Amino acid sequence: MPTLFKVNGNLYYSTNPYVEKNTFLTQSAQTDPLPVYADVKDQLPRPVWNGHSDAIDCYYKAWEIAFRNLRPANEKTGFVSNFIDTAFNGFLFMWDSSFIVMFGKYASHIFNFQRTLDNMYSHQHRDGFICREICEKEEGEMWTRDDPSSTGPNVLPWAEWEYYLLTGDIDRLSRVFDPLMAYHKWLRLHRSWPDGSYWSTGFACGMDNQPRVDTEYDRISDHGFMSWIDACAQMYLSCTILMKMANVLGRSDETGELKAEAEMLADTVNNTMWDDKVKFYFDKKRDGSLSDVKTVGAYWTLISELVPEDRRDDFVSHLDCETEFKRPCRVPSLSADHPDYEKERGGYWRGGVWAPTNYMVLKGLEKYGYDKLAHEIASDYLRCVVSVFNESGTLYENYSPEKAAKGDAKADFVGWTGLAPISIMFEYVFGIKPHAQQQKITWHVSLTERHGIEGYRLGDNVIDLICEERASVDEKPVVTIKSKKPVEVEIIWNGGREIVKA
Repeated sequence: MPTLFKVNGNLYYSTNPYVEKNTFLTQSAQTDPLPVYADVKDQLPRPVWNGHSDAIDCYYKAWEIAFRNLRPANEKTGFVSNFIDTAFNGFLFMWDSSFIVMFGKYASHIFNFQRTLDNMYSHQHRDGFICREICEKEEGEMWTRDDPSSTGPNVLPWAEWEYYLLTGDIDRLSRVFDPLMAYHKWLRLHRSWPDGSYWSTGFACGMDNQPRVDTEYDRISDHGFMSWIDACAQMYLSCTILMKMANVLGRSDETGELKAEAEMLADTVNNTMWDDKVKFYFDKKRDGSLSDVKTVGAYWTLISELVPEDRRDDFVSHLDCETEFKRPCRVPSLSADHPDYEKERGGYWRGGVWAPTNYMVLKGLEKYGYDKLAHEIASDYLRCVVSVFNESGTLYENYSPEKAAKGDAKADFVGWTGLAPISIMFEYVFGIKPHAQQQKITWHVSLTERHGIEGYRLGDNVIDLICEERASVDEKPVVTIKSKKPVEVEIIWNGGREIVKA
């Protein structure tokens, strides 16, 4: 456990043993030149989708903006790697960056977007703390460590694991494991309650202005003495992913605390934060009663695989209910039956539709086999984003839940909205999912139009995947697969399954 000590009158924190193994703290600043979009556009994966040239145009626009936001490592600020700017306020955000790299992974052969997170690890404090906003232009952090909103949410392990699934990069996994373990342990010491549950704030959870805490507290900056359902589920997810990483790295003997914590969290979440009448997970108040705010943040329990089998259908059904989360543009951040739900422009997180939470929901549905619903939600969301792109020529920070329109949002936001026409289109509209460590792809074919990806990267392999037009979703897909190296593709369609080796 970290302890305080003084040297020459100055106050210090003792070093977490995992921080001592954090190699990013001593890494020299990267000096590689930044790629220019016009020079590298032809090297990007090339989506194919007959009849949807506007979605393809939106895809390339997302990359154009992303490459425009690349920045060199500034050694004076403590940055060690070239990175993509969060595109918000001159600070690098932990929350935003974790999602930005989840589409950036598809261009890692051109620019290693994942290394954006190196700059979080290079700013880790001696006891494991990492501030959630790091200044890009001068040395410093937005928040003091003792501020309730100083850090979070803990999605860094998930971001690194998604990168590993596409690239199979064990070397990176071995480097990030120690700073991730140190950060997880810091959160356990400084953000948990006696029952093992976790607290957060509007700022710290990333969903700033949701009406979650009681009115006596500040909505944005107070924890309200609550157990926050998203924070609990994210820490459970962190436990399970760190255990997977340890297994890959041969370090499973270090995960006993994680296993015990995961068991405690599962017990607390499922026995004290589930409302059996409403069939939903809620924040828990200081007196043990539950909130009545249905936030999209509750669906972190799905991606974390915390939801017992006998609750899944009921819990997922809220996503398909028109008075709650099934709005014309899915998925709103706040249930439409809440009095603070903002119909017109989404009121930021009081109904706005956001790429990061949509991506999280889709990943959760995938975990439990709700592939048809995932495809439907992804298609609705992409349709909204592309429709607004057709009118405006750009992408926005968030979107209205009630119509194809921008929300209370910044323009040119790539930014995490790059997830929509890149990762969400590839993985949930096209249905193509990577498993680099097995040189395998799972392809859930739901579209009937000719579609696919040329120049798809799976580790160091390059693959073309094309599915021909079909008369119906029940028709067996005719696929063409060209691969530099042997690859196995599992084709799944309505009523059928086939494994193709190329």
